[in-house]
Amino acid sequence: MIGMDVNVKISERAAAQIAKLLKAEGLSEDAGLRVGVKSGGCSGLSYYMEFKQEPLPNDHIIEAGTVRIFVDVFSAMYLNGSELDFTDGLNGTGFAWSNPNAARSCGCGQSFST
Repeated sequence: MIGMDVNVKISERAAAQIAKLLKAEGLSEDAGLRVGVKSGGCSGLSYYMEFKQEPLPNDHIIEAGTVRIFVDVFSAMYLNGSELDFTDGLNGTGFAWSNPNAARSCGCGQSFST
């Protein structure tokens, strides 16, 4: 990828859960999780995640243990410096973003604004 490098961290728990889900979906080793940001949500921008067999030509590719994460060019500036974690506790189970670029976020944690 030419241009800005993107620094997105994936916790060990998140990487393990992604690997587990990729296997459950029957996807190949080259597949990965595409993460990004799109317009919408209660705060203006919302996160999205989807499994993809391969990255798009301009995607940033992040290696996290045995899994690959694909970040599109638009989302890179909003996700740079963030971390994706996976929680499995009394307060809920799922993926959660820690994003220093978010000036405010909604109560659900799935949308934010800059």
